[in-house]
Amino acid sequence: QLSYELYGKFSKKKPVKRALRIAILTEVENDPSIKRLIDEAELNNHVVELINTKRCYLNIESHNPEVHYDGKPLPFYDAIIPRIDPALTFYGMAVVRQFEAMGTYCLNNANSIGVSNDELAAHQVLARFRIPMPTTAFADSPKDTKSLLNLIGGSPTVLKLLPDSQEQDIIIAHTKQAAEEAANAFQSLDAHFIVQECIQDADGTSIRCFIVGKRVVGAIIKISRAIDKETRLPVKVKLKKAILTPQEKSTVIKSVKALGLTTATVNFIRTEKGLKVLDVSSIPDFEKIEKFAKKNIAQKIINYIEKNARPAGRTKKRTP
Repeated sequence: QLSYELYGKFSKKKPVKRALRIAILTEVENDPSIKRLIDEAELNNHVVELINTKRCYLNIESHNPEVHYDGKPLPFYDAIIPRIDPALTFYGMAVVRQFEAMGTYCLNNANSIGVSNDELAAHQVLARFRIPMPTTAFADSPKDTKSLLNLIGGSPTVLKLLPDSQEQDIIIAHTKQAAEEAANAFQSLDAHFIVQECIQDADGTSIRCFIVGKRVVGAIIKISRAIDKETRLPVKVKLKKAILTPQEKSTVIKSVKALGLTTATVNFIRTEKGLKVLDVSSIPDFEKIEKFAKKNIAQKIINYIEKNARPAGRTKKRTP
């Protein structure tokens, strides 16, 4: 009779790496972060193709869903890296969902992209998971402007236009009257916006960190050396490597997990009451983090895809 102990003596073979076919969904071809991803993927013998999200059109068929591009169906991709701009969220989510239906591994799924690209929805999700962040308020009617600003607790106030508006902009109002005027101007244009408390004890310093999976793989600190006199926004910024505390690492990872993302950047500030998360982005740029934190983030992303893309490539077609 054979002993179960014999199984422990067998040498465990490492999984064999194979060449993957990877697509990057983007509208910006000359992005430095995209170039780094291509270079790192090709070093690992993978094939990478850039696909303009806007040029994709979908054949939504039960037994054979396809993504078409430039007059013909796209081949099967082992993985896609979605970089969906907030202005293209609705259509971009549809394209990503189609790839998911085809069995392609998506680095960030469609639902997580939709939530993270909607700053209002993202703040609501973060609040549900008790992630510390600046006090944020939202309203639609001009009749509620004064009450809305009272929720923030005084001036100065930050007003942010949301992605579904015609433009994206940030205004810092230093008086309550200025905040009311800006809010009324946005509402007269039917532009959706949020208002946030302006946390001054951060002293113009913020931290940006990059998360892959459940790990913080790089972080930099941004120190504002000069402030524009009119907008009070930083015009000169010094960057250097940041070292996060265990509590900060735990919070930013929890923020990314709450939104359902796999790879993302998290911006936060340190205050007297602890860190406060400013935003989480599903289209992270990591060129500066790589440079100042001296981390090969592109390699970590490609390695993560290698571990999580389906070993056999495509999924089996479902029979009717």
